[in-house]
Amino acid sequence: MNKAFVREPDDDGVGRCPRCGSIGAAVAAETLSAHLPPEWVEKLSDTAFYCVYPRCEVAYFDLFERTVGIEHLLGPAYPKDPTGPLCCCFGLTLDDVALDIQEGGVQRVRAIVERSRTAEARCRTAAPDGRCCVAEVQRYYLRLRSSESAS
Repeated sequence: MNKAFVREPDDDGVGRCPRCGSIGAAVAAETLSAHLPPEWVEKLSDTAFYCVYPRCEVAYFDLFERTVGIEHLLGPAYPKDPTGPLCCCFGLTLDDVALDIQEGGVQRVRAIVERSRTAEARCRTAAPDGRCCVAEVQRYYLRLRSSESAS
């Protein structure tokens, strides 16, 4: 085939989801193996990404625009599925954060921040994006708290 008709991957190393165009979170092979059946892991190259856009149907993709849809995930994954845990290592959910707000405290959120610093945290394999959840937990807490105070 003539190379003029073959799309080469971008050399900047930034993976953009072929479906929604969002910048993906680079993931390790062990992350993919923890969240996908082996036959779907094999469909992606060594450099793969998680699409973080909540409404996109793509879970993982690579620089060659090969995709794996959310229907192939082994379990619920936040933000793709709001029933999935915010913190995959320790099971913190959106409802847990809402309880902190209702109770006027930050016990659950604070506990996750503290536990994320321990050897118990296994973000690289537990989280679908392979990253620590603390920033997302804090962002969700602040967004929920500001919407509660605006009501």
